[in-house]
Amino acid sequence: MNKSIFQYSFPLLSSLALLFTVFSCNRPEATDDARAPYVVPDSLMKTLVVDTVKTSNITDAIKFNGLVDFNTDKVVNVFPLVSGNVQGVTVVPGDFVKAGQVLGVVKSAEVANYNSALITAATNVQLTAKQLSQQKDLFKSGLASQVDITNAQVAYEQAVAAKTAAERILSINGNSTNGEYLIKAPIDGFIVQMNITNGMAIRTDNNGGLFTISDLKNVWVQANVYEGNIGKVHQGDSVKVTTISYPDKVFKGRVDKLMDALDPATKTLKMRIVLPNPGYLLKPQMFATVTLENNENRTAISVSAKSLVFDNSQYYVVVLTGKNNVEIRPVQLISNNGTTAYIQSGLKPGECVIASNAILIYGSLNS
Repeated sequence: MNKSIFQYSFPLLSSLALLFTVFSCNRPEATDDARAPYVVPDSLMKTLVVDTVKTSNITDAIKFNGLVDFNTDKVVNVFPLVSGNVQGVTVVPGDFVKAGQVLGVVKSAEVANYNSALITAATNVQLTAKQLSQQKDLFKSGLASQVDITNAQVAYEQAVAAKTAAERILSINGNSTNGEYLIKAPIDGFIVQMNITNGMAIRTDNNGGLFTISDLKNVWVQANVYEGNIGKVHQGDSVKVTTISYPDKVFKGRVDKLMDALDPATKTLKMRIVLPNPGYLLKPQMFATVTLENNENRTAISVSAKSLVFDNSQYYVVVLTGKNNVEIRPVQLISNNGTTAYIQSGLKPGECVIASNAILIYGSLNS
């Protein structure tokens, strides 16, 4: 019986041994799965921005919606001084004008009357001057009294005063001798409002200005502050302003005024910011975003916000561990004000992180 079992089992065991030998001979040698550390190429390394981790005060960035407006302290309204019909208007809103530049012409009967009054006054001066001279001659001949000379002298001086007044009135109204009043720009600046057209009849009792001119060297930004942020905003605070038109350009200014009452319609407090306007880039009625940094009374580890990489619901930074060696490090974020990121854990002061092209290097490390 045992002999029979051995006879049948021996060939099976021999076959299994042969198969094991064959597979053992053909199995590839074990490979080393350890990856070499990623080395930043020298060409890329030269262009990278490296930020050193440090400890700093936490600063929150509060954003407000605003609107660019012209500075009414730097605005001149041009009102009609005479009545008449408008001609020769060649400017339009947005044009830059120089002080003294003619903006339009008004054909005016009033100006014609002013010129006529001056001519009459000048003629009267000549007449009274001759009468005074005659009275003096008659006085020398004994045919006129001192009273006659005094009366003639008074009449002459009154005529001179009337001529001076007529000259000043005509000068105020442009010194025109043909019944035209020239509307001139009183300052250098841009025409921001215009309520006049050619052929239009104007009157001096019109309360509306013909032109509104602003130099636009600095402008206002009117922003709305919600009740929850009123305690965080103070007069004199520094702010940064960005616009849709220039998304990469930051305009710096200060909070010039906080209104004392909420707007009943929006339930917000009006905040006014004064900004310098180099190159006249900011135009009235542009939409703007106002960012105000509010300092908290606590510190935290901080790095440049540009060093953060967000992936799979987690923030990461790329840490420079050697001359050209880098590693990915997960971090826990406290806050990010757009410029600086405040870190709760994952970094230590003094470490170096990549603050430019971090996403590119992060992708290379994960590939």
